[in-house]
Amino acid sequence: MNTYIKIHFYTLLSAPLNVTIREIEVNSAVVTWEILEGDPVIGFAVTQQKKDVRMLRLIQEVNTTTRSCALWDLDEDTEYIVHVQSISMGGSSPPSEPVLFRTPKESEKMASKSPDEVTMEEVGQAAQLRAGELIIIVVVLIMWAGVIALFCRQYDIIKDNEPNNNKDKAKNSSECSTPEHPQGGLLRSNV
Repeated sequence: MNTYIKIHFYTLLSAPLNVTIREIEVNSAVVTWEILEGDPVIGFAVTQQKKDVRMLRLIQEVNTTTRSCALWDLDEDTEYIVHVQSISMGGSSPPSEPVLFRTPKESEKMASKSPDEVTMEEVGQAAQLRAGELIIIVVVLIMWAGVIALFCRQYDIIKDNEPNNNKDKAKNSSECSTPEHPQGGLLRSNV
């Protein structure tokens, strides 16, 4: 009896090299790496772990040639350990050497920034603030225009109904009376 044993020889991937953490912020960072030329890499897997905690976050992407990954939702003033693995059709590489980094405290980040330095977040917040202020100003101006219009309308009504208005008395008596009927015309006669 002849049996054939089919053996697949996959090219073993080497672990990513020069794993580096860049752009470390209070709540985020970017991990970058390099791979050996010729490795048939179709994706990557990044594991992120707080130094003294057993829970891992796994970020895995395939069909990509990128050599970086954003780490988000990090805690401030916390140490993290990161490993990167390459992924091919045949499986994953061994993990890279661990990279340890610490996120800064919010106060440290603010202190390290010079007073003249403006971040894109602050520019966006300032633009939103200006837009909000503009909306408030427009609403207040429209309300004032409405108040002024109502005042003018009410003023005309009050002025027309004023009892000491001599123009209305002269107007009413001259409208309805004639020389023959000084007390009123035909429309004003008492029957």
